[in-house]
Amino acid sequence: MVTSALAALALISSPVPAPSLAETLKQWKDARFGMFIHWGVYSEAAGNWNGKQVGGAGEWLLSNAQIKPEDYEPLAKKFNPTKYDPAKWVRLAKVAGMKYIVITTKHHDGFGLWPSAQGDWNVKRTSFNQDLLKPLAEACRAQGIHLGFYHSIMDWHHPDYLPRRSWDTRPTDGADLDRYVAYMKAQLKEILTNYGPVFELWFDGQWEGTWNDKRGRDLEKYVRSLQPGMLVNNRVSHTGTFGDFKTPEQEIPANGIPGENWESCMTMNDTWGFSSHDHNWKSAETLITNVILCASKGGNYLLNVGPTGEGEIPMESQQRLLEVGRWMTKNGEAIYGTEAGPFPKALPWGRVTRKGNVLYAHLLEKGARDIQLTGLTTKIKSARWLDGGAVSFSGNTLVLPEKRTTIRVVKVELEGVPKVEVLPTRASDTGAITLAAADAVVNNGPQLENDKGALGFWTNKNGTAEWTFTSPVAATVDAVVSYACEPKSEGSVVAVDAGASRQSFTVADTGSWSNFKAVKIGPFNIAKGKNVVKVQALSKPGMAVMNLRSVELIPRS
Repeated sequence: MVTSALAALALISSPVPAPSLAETLKQWKDARFGMFIHWGVYSEAAGNWNGKQVGGAGEWLLSNAQIKPEDYEPLAKKFNPTKYDPAKWVRLAKVAGMKYIVITTKHHDGFGLWPSAQGDWNVKRTSFNQDLLKPLAEACRAQGIHLGFYHSIMDWHHPDYLPRRSWDTRPTDGADLDRYVAYMKAQLKEILTNYGPVFELWFDGQWEGTWNDKRGRDLEKYVRSLQPGMLVNNRVSHTGTFGDFKTPEQEIPANGIPGENWESCMTMNDTWGFSSHDHNWKSAETLITNVILCASKGGNYLLNVGPTGEGEIPMESQQRLLEVGRWMTKNGEAIYGTEAGPFPKALPWGRVTRKGNVLYAHLLEKGARDIQLTGLTTKIKSARWLDGGAVSFSGNTLVLPEKRTTIRVVKVELEGVPKVEVLPTRASDTGAITLAAADAVVNNGPQLENDKGALGFWTNKNGTAEWTFTSPVAATVDAVVSYACEPKSEGSVVAVDAGASRQSFTVADTGSWSNFKAVKIGPFNIAKGKNVVKVQALSKPGMAVMNLRSVELIPRS
């Protein structure tokens, strides 16, 4: 027993060659898939307070239930994670195909998962009273998984952090934000010097007005002095304008973030921290699709689990991760070490990742038979299923023998560097044209849902869909917009711009997000030659604007 403990101590204490920032960035890009872990004393409450369910994210309990810090503190004594098995956590991440883990060292409630020398609002207050980061670092190193740390800039517990929540009646006289920053730096020094190389440092809570980019630059410089090869996210910055990678949350950017490193962090249900009453679990197929969407757009996918107060990852999360892992075992080659595919727009049947002269066609639309790599001019050398078997092809079309019930991947080897010709959409001689969702260039949120053939998740009012096409003649046309909207989300006013004209309509309830109806608006004057059609919301009173399937331009007789 003593020998084992000494061996573990040597493992965590022995010097490990620190990678350079460039080396870490390459490892991070190659990984593409990681596990986020939100865990703290809020996990013990499980989204409940004083016998009542509290809505919202579990880790925001203190804020959502408007609890005074002194009333929240006794929760720490109840936090006793006797079932915590970090080696099991790491094994699960590894089996799921994840290459790195990022854990919350301290969330907005200020509670630390390690015995910090900076006060006792940490594991020293718990019955468990053990360092929770050290055994996780050991397990990650033993199993070849990179470890990153989340650390909140915002702190609802520390007396020097400002501003205060409205229900926090502690006096602010004497509060000193500079003193808080010194405290935060001292904590960061502990977690960046005691647990070996850190893969990424994930800041959060930087949006309040007391934080600014000057403070962010100073903090970034400080943490890099401790771990020069560590990645730092853009939330160290109040404006999100510096750091090594961007952090879209609960969304996958429609076109990626060209020219930037980025990582989409998303939950598996609706909350980050554990909640006993959140059962809105995403399917394993949705999670697999999200991995593909991120990789095919040049980004990483950081998928969250929220362990219980006892230290167990919920069974629902485990089951889904095991299913994702089975898919990754067969198809991981199409994710790891890949870059965004060469196609500028989503293809109607799925997405593409790339490694050099090899393309990986991810078939998200399981009903598609023969699929076209639209615009690809480089000749195909060979094609085969990643999970076994050759695939026939003709020109830039893959000839598929049967329908599929699961997401499968075709490995397409080309004779040279992939070249894609962007073909303009052309109108007929009369000016008639159908602008499909799959052909749109989208910004600010809308995503192509292959099963619906529509742009969904239009939750950002500023989202847009845009098409460019050429017309051989000038024409006056009407626009027929095909859309769907579920009850209680109707009422958005949507503008359609075409040529020099703008017309608008109000989105109606169509019964569901899958029940599409058409509205006809016009007239629009289409010019001879190049034209642009743009759809955008002018208002969004409901959960989302609409699901948009197509805009059809019909000439007036």
